[in-house]
Amino acid sequence: MSDVVAPSGPPGRLTIDLGALADNWRKLARLAAPGRCAAVVKADAYGIGLAEAAPALWEGGARVFFVAHLGEGVAARRRLPEAQIYVLNGLEAGADPADYVRHRLAPVIGAEDDLERWSAFGAREGETSPCALHLDTGMNRLGFESLARLRAAMETHGSASGADLLMSHFVSSEFPDDPINAAQIARFDAARAAFPSLPASLANSSGMFLGQRPIHDLARPGYALYGGNPTPGGANPMRPVVTLTVAIQQTRWIEAGMTCGYNAQWTARRRTRLATLLAGYADGLPRGAGATDLKPGAEVAVAGRRCPLVGRVSMDLTIVDVTDLPEDAARPGERVEFFGSSVDLDDFATRTGTIGYQVLTTLGPRYERRYLPPPASQ
Repeated sequence: MSDVVAPSGPPGRLTIDLGALADNWRKLARLAAPGRCAAVVKADAYGIGLAEAAPALWEGGARVFFVAHLGEGVAARRRLPEAQIYVLNGLEAGADPADYVRHRLAPVIGAEDDLERWSAFGAREGETSPCALHLDTGMNRLGFESLARLRAAMETHGSASGADLLMSHFVSSEFPDDPINAAQIARFDAARAAFPSLPASLANSSGMFLGQRPIHDLARPGYALYGGNPTPGGANPMRPVVTLTVAIQQTRWIEAGMTCGYNAQWTARRRTRLATLLAGYADGLPRGAGATDLKPGAEVAVAGRRCPLVGRVSMDLTIVDVTDLPEDAARPGERVEFFGSSVDLDDFATRTGTIGYQVLTTLGPRYERRYLPPPASQ
């Protein structure tokens, strides 16, 4: 037999604790001292909503923010009229430098041509606008390819660049013993010596927790602000910010040897009770989150107990094995936590074969979003 019910309200709900977000920033700011602590709010504040997150971080004390694209910078400026905002992807190809200046955005410049274009605009307009200089120390993604090329570019174009920050980005700071961390720190230290008047920024979330403390003048945490663990393998020092719950639509018993989900990837080894949840990969859930006959999957919290997802995640539905719960503990209409206070975000992501960054930034538009404001005393 099966039980069916139509739950009231949207079946998927995101509860976003803006007080925890602000607390996480304050904790990281204390760690960064005597340096400053920025807040990275790219990708719609890692999926939780820039319009809500940016003001909460400002009220929490953040004054420097980083976004990825020019358009994100414009959106952030609307919410943060007094903040210092850097655009990580730099002076975008085809973009007019005037667009950055108009919105008081500082591009993170990492190529000779872009520095020339930015400086030429400043000289032509008779004003110097801020920018950051990005030295690539190992990522091979963006940034000046060597310190020699950065120095040469600054000798030619630096007088009108308005550069006010020197930065780079870690490749593997979440793994403290990776030797590339020490190599990047050494390369960046050489750059700091070459440009002693520029404030320096290297540490991302995990970089702030490295034993070498490469925080310098400005730390740039992102993922940790939103509850992600900056010290994988150890206890998470951050408060959870995002809780995802999804309603049960239907429960049913199946017999040993029966399968569930597309392509019959999971087979019941005993008489099993399944609960079908009203969210799937169209809502940002990883398609491989469920266990198959060949691999384990993620676990979710049902009535406070961990239960495994089984079978392939569908576009709009996910299945969880609730056999070990009392029948009245997993009823249609009840909510199941995918991650939050009971299930760690990184644990959920790892068991699905992805990372928490991707889980957060692909949260779908069909969820109801409930924002918990910071306490009035903060």
